[in-house]
Formats: sequence, structure tokens, C-alpha cells
Amino acid sequence: MSFRNIQYEVERGRARITLDRPAKLNALTLELQEELNEALWEADNDRSVHCVILKGAGRAFSAGYDLSGEGRDVAVSRVQSEDAEYRGYQSIDDDAWQLERAQRYRMALFDMHKPTIAQVHGYCLAGGNDLALLCDLVVAAEDAVFAFPPARDLGALPNNMWIYHVGPQWAKRLTLTGDSITGAEAQQIGLVLKAVPSELLESEVEQLADRLALIDPDLLTANKRIINVALELMGARTLQRLAAENDVRGHNTSAARAFRGSVQEKGLRQTLRERDAKFGDGRARVNGPEIRDEKGHLVDD
Repeated sequence: MSFRNIQYEVERGRARITLDRPAKLNALTLELQEELNEALWEADNDRSVHCVILKGAGRAFSAGYDLSGEGRDVAVSRVQSEDAEYRGYQSIDDDAWQLERAQRYRMALFDMHKPTIAQVHGYCLAGGNDLALLCDLVVAAEDAVFAFPPARDLGALPNNMWIYHVGPQWAKRLTLTGDSITGAEAQQIGLVLKAVPSELLESEVEQLADRLALIDPDLLTANKRIINVALELMGARTLQRLAAENDVRGHNTSAARAFRGSVQEKGLRQTLRERDAKFGDGRARVNGPEIRDEKGHLVDD
């Protein structure tokens, strides 16, 4: 199977799906998400596959959604016509519709029968979290970086599984500020299953996949889906739909309008640099007081 934006391979009872835009830190285009959706359902349909490993090529798992507009021209159907007038990105309902469309691609991680493991290294920012936290198990490098910086001025989370992993207070602490934590800290608050030294990350995930490969995939399905049903009874799936609509609300704030204006005037990179500079090093601290210097950087004990 050949894709433009991901790598797909099946070996020893596991499908490995690698986000493959390393020059862009695996920023998520709509085209990439469509390919990911297709690969996930292929793995779910393949009886030789017991689980899926999702990881990123290069220096990061994913730095978030691609804001450049690249890879956005993806047909909704095979009968799409140049003569028809289709939705754009202008109205509030168009925005919600487009967000929900992309969300359906990502929800395969939650909805597919077989278990999924996120193997997270480097940056896991914004939409990278949306992918990782929809997986059944997240294993991270200790020095990985988790954050949702767009909460500072661009919008809300279009998928929101944070509350189900870390509870309301840490979910608010991190998504209200866009501040970051490390993989090691993410383990402490329950955002990830486990954090290990970066050089051991791949072997940690692969040995877990080895153990899942010993189990009848139909039995894996039964045990995954009953836990996911419990999450659904706690509102998890409904919350994802509402999260997309809530992101539309975020897109219509004065802060988001100012962000878009700055991008037009100064470009995306400079806009992001100026936004994040105000937050110093952008870090939260899980243990102990947050004492900062005059530039907003945490002072280590």
C-alpha cells in the first residue's frame, strides 16, 4: 500500500503507521488524516493484525495541525464535480462541518476494533495530542513535549480526551494556558501510560505489541470495546462532537481574529514566535512551585 504522507507496514501481528512529513514535524494536513483513516481501517480489517502502532518520522510525533493550507484540497466523494458549489471555510456552519469532517478521520483510532498504541517522541503539540489521546495506550519518551499552544489565541481543542486522562484540574491547567509538560510529567498525571528514556521508547512499544500479538484479536476487541463503551457512557464520544463545535466558538474570538490578521501581515512563523515569546519557556511544572525569572522561564531548584 502506497501513501503520500504516511508509511504503512505489517509485521509480526502489528501494523506500524508512521506519520511521514518530517520536514514539517509531521504537521497534520487533511490529506494526511484521510490517509491515516484509510490505513487504520485497513489494519482493522486485516486478520493478521492484532494492534496498531502510531508514531512519527524524524524529530517529532507531530507538531500539530498544518496551518498553511497545504493538503486541504481533498475530495469528499468520488462524484465531486467542478460544476457544483461546495462548502468553503467562511460561515460558522462551514467551519463546524469542516472540523467534524476531519474529526471523523481521527475517530477511527477510538472506533476501530483493535487496540492502538501511540509511540510519542519529541513534540506532541496541538493536533498531535488529538491523535495520541484517541489511542488506547500512549507510551512516551521522558523528554517528549506535550502541549496545546493554540489555546493561547487561535481556538479550542477540536478533540478533547484530556479530561478522561487527567481530570478537570490538570486538563484546565494545560489547555487554558497552552503550557507544556514533559513525557515524564505526563506519566505522573496520567496523560500517558508510561514514559521511558528516549533510546528505549521503540523497544518498549514493540515488546508491548509482542504481548498483544499473543492474544486472539477478537478477544482484544472485546476487551477494548467494553472499556470504550464505559468512556462513551461517561460522554466521551459525544464530547468529541461538541469539541468540534466549541472550536468554532474559539475561532470567532477577538484573539483568533487578531491571530489571523497577524498571519496575513507578518506570516505564520513570526506570529507564532511573538505569541509564544510572551510565555517564556512555556512550561508548566507538575511537582513543586512555579518560580519564574523575569523572562517567564521556570527557575530550576
